[in-house]
Amino acid sequence: MTQVLYGPRLGKEGVLRLGCSAIIFDAKREKVLLTQRADNGRWCLPGGQVESGESVAEACEREVWEETGLKVRVTRLVGVYSNPDQLVIYKDGNKAFFVVLSFEAEILEGELGLSNETTDYGYFTMQEMESMPMHGQHKDRVEDALRGENVLIQ
Repeated sequence: MTQVLYGPRLGKEGVLRLGCSAIIFDAKREKVLLTQRADNGRWCLPGGQVESGESVAEACEREVWEETGLKVRVTRLVGVYSNPDQLVIYKDGNKAFFVVLSFEAEILEGELGLSNETTDYGYFTMQEMESMPMHGQHKDRVEDALRGENVLIQ
């Protein structure tokens, strides 16, 4: 199982990796799509690691497709996020420090479904997220997207 550890500047122990996440709102812009991770049971925005040779927008769109079955188009950059006090340790022992670009995206086509990385999905309000076990800073990213401000750096 993947572990996420927190401690002062713990991120220094990991290899720097670039990630992305997608914020996909419902038609009324009141709820956002979340998936439940198979590795730790926490709820999160669809997303993952950027691969060599793809743009960050392509990576975000690919990750959403792989995790949900939805084809999306990235519409705007919400923010760039990093937490120097967070370290991700994979089951194979590799350690990573992530810098994540969070995008707002719109659905083009597809049918929402599960993948080998997810056990559940749904659209949730901010109020509902308060009582859910959320992964990392994902709730903060949704709040930033709802504010509609320009790119945020954290």
